[in-house]
Amino acid sequence: MITGNLSGVATTLRGELVGEDRAFLGVSTDTRTLESGQLFFALIGPRFDGHRFLGAAAGRAAAGAVVSRECSDALPCIRVPDTLRGLGELATDWRGRFDIPVVGVTGSAGKTTVKEMTAAILAESRATLVTRGNLNNEIGVPLTLFGLAARHRAAVIEMGANHAGEIARLGAMAKPSIGVVTLAGAAHLAGFGSVEGVARAKGELFTALPEDGIAIINVDDCYAGLWRRMAGSRRVLGFGLGPGADYSARDLRMEVKGAAQIEFRLVCPLGEAPVSIPVAGRHNVVNALAAAAAAAAAGASLSDIAIGLAKTPTVQGRMQLTRGVAGSRIIDDTYNANPGSMRAALDFLSGLEGLAWAVIGDMGELGDQAARMHAEIGEYARSVGVEKLFGVGELAGEAVARFGPGGKTYPDVDSLVRDLRPMLHADVNLLVKGSRSAGMERVVAALADAPTPGAVEGTR
Repeated sequence: MITGNLSGVATTLRGELVGEDRAFLGVSTDTRTLESGQLFFALIGPRFDGHRFLGAAAGRAAAGAVVSRECSDALPCIRVPDTLRGLGELATDWRGRFDIPVVGVTGSAGKTTVKEMTAAILAESRATLVTRGNLNNEIGVPLTLFGLAARHRAAVIEMGANHAGEIARLGAMAKPSIGVVTLAGAAHLAGFGSVEGVARAKGELFTALPEDGIAIINVDDCYAGLWRRMAGSRRVLGFGLGPGADYSARDLRMEVKGAAQIEFRLVCPLGEAPVSIPVAGRHNVVNALAAAAAAAAAGASLSDIAIGLAKTPTVQGRMQLTRGVAGSRIIDDTYNANPGSMRAALDFLSGLEGLAWAVIGDMGELGDQAARMHAEIGEYARSVGVEKLFGVGELAGEAVARFGPGGKTYPDVDSLVRDLRPMLHADVNLLVKGSRSAGMERVVAALADAPTPGAVEGTR
């Protein structure tokens, strides 16, 4: 964990120290969780201003604060022009003190799963820092990097973005030696403009790599060629189920008996090995291949890969199977959604024995293409054999309208649950999915017959 003194921070940030010099241990941006001795950054956002909480920071025994406005008489302050920029600059400086392999992970879908899988593999042989939850933005990445300590021998850093240039900035902070782009899809189109815009923005991770860095590329993605060009002269490893992959799989077999499990044979430059992963969906085999390639690039053995993937912790709301009322089966994929991940979840649903029903919420940040893309999901659901489609929200209603007979739209979760609960029975497989903002986990909570399983994330 980052440690130092206020005068050193002032020097790094080219700021002015007002008050006494003190030692600090750790950084916080939230006084609700701030611990004694930490350095508080007074960030400013659209709906908050950390300068309002300097008194609270002093009350919780902060060592000092980094500010861009007024200082507090109650604790020493370091005045800088921009506290968010200062947060990133301090994180960049701290990251630079560690000569370890760092895996950066981004993509339109699957990045949290790949992050967890990669960390699980690396943890078999070394202490590994991993992004907690989805702390993957310009605040979360610095906070993750501040967790680096002498004991760590590797790090896995998730990076998210909704505008061009963000991955480049996060890459400059994290200084990854290995970069993974899971895929490019129709996500955050309001900020990127097009799927090609998404692909170029994700590819910024490869340009952030050093010349001896390793780019991990999805050979099944139509933008693989673009990413190879962005990687330049850097070494490239490909993963996927199609031809040309360095890390591929054969003999896929999926079992769904209470919990999901996929078995396959990993084929890679290290050799071949049987692999079992405790997750559902063919797309998660591809995620496992990405993780295997990234971990191997960081020094993991074939044995580490097989054992680590088998131990991958489940991520709450990521293709989790749970028992629903009246013996039904719920596929909880409520963590987030975009058109690509929605199709992948529907593919999994349609492959299960029994009736295929789905509850979907709105998919966010699709810009002026939102209505069309939701309608296409309704059409796709019909084409793969979904019998009933329930929608919550105006955009989800576009999917239901295109789906046709067997579909129904609801204005809110409560009305949906009232209708759906008595309809469920033992032959029903119910997929529940939507963007984070749709709050579809409330549907799972209302219809589950037992508590949903938790997730394990953090430093290993």
